[in-house]
Amino acid sequence: MLTTALEKTRPAFGAYTCQPSQRQVPKKRVIAELASDDRSINVLWNPGSAKLEQDFLTIKIPLRKGLLGYRVMLIRKDKQAMFENVRTLQDLKTIRFGQGTGWIDNTIFQHQDLPLVEAPYPQLFAMLDADRFDAFPRGVGEILDELEMQKEKFPNLTIEKNLLLYYPFPYYFFFNKKDAALKHRVETGLKMMLKDGSFDAIFLKYHQQAIQKLDLRNRRMITLTNPDLAPDTPLNDIRLWYKPPGMSVTR
Repeated sequence: MLTTALEKTRPAFGAYTCQPSQRQVPKKRVIAELASDDRSINVLWNPGSAKLEQDFLTIKIPLRKGLLGYRVMLIRKDKQAMFENVRTLQDLKTIRFGQGTGWIDNTIFQHQDLPLVEAPYPQLFAMLDADRFDAFPRGVGEILDELEMQKEKFPNLTIEKNLLLYYPFPYYFFFNKKDAALKHRVETGLKMMLKDGSFDAIFLKYHQQAIQKLDLRNRRMITLTNPDLAPDTPLNDIRLWYKPPGMSVTR
């Protein structure tokens, strides 16, 4: 998305270089570096929140069309029966969810009073296998690869068959407030991509296969409220958000 946006704007804005940071550091450190004057990192992609959008310049175009907010659950194979009659938010309160320590969407589960177990990400698969919790909600673009990587070590894990959790969870580009020109260039490029179809083409290239394999349109979707969502999130712009066709929504 980023390199395509920069390439689209080359005629108007000129040449560019785009490369990943050479250091692997925790997300909090990345955010601190983006805010610093030296700006060794000058663009970050991250889930949106009211605080981040106040602290940084934000392009309000969800990079994955909000797909990360659609969650399918990893479960133990012997637990499928407990999900068969789950149809409402109240029903979800009988399920123990596992999430990574400090993940930004943990507040969504807590806001709904859903039972939550937090642990470092690498431990969550073993904890699920050991019945420390009942379900590990994963993004549509994550769960298939993760199950493939974990299946030999944890053959008892599988993908729950019927449910789809949804909460508005946009991924945005963020910039230091002194980098308004860079933000303007990338935003111009993304808008060009929305108009010429290349934005949706990239989205489908990387996500259509998972959407089809997980059969999103035939799942029961339960919607959760995101308390960290900024008031000016462009929820009504249908160009920006993925919506599974022909599915029912429950709350």
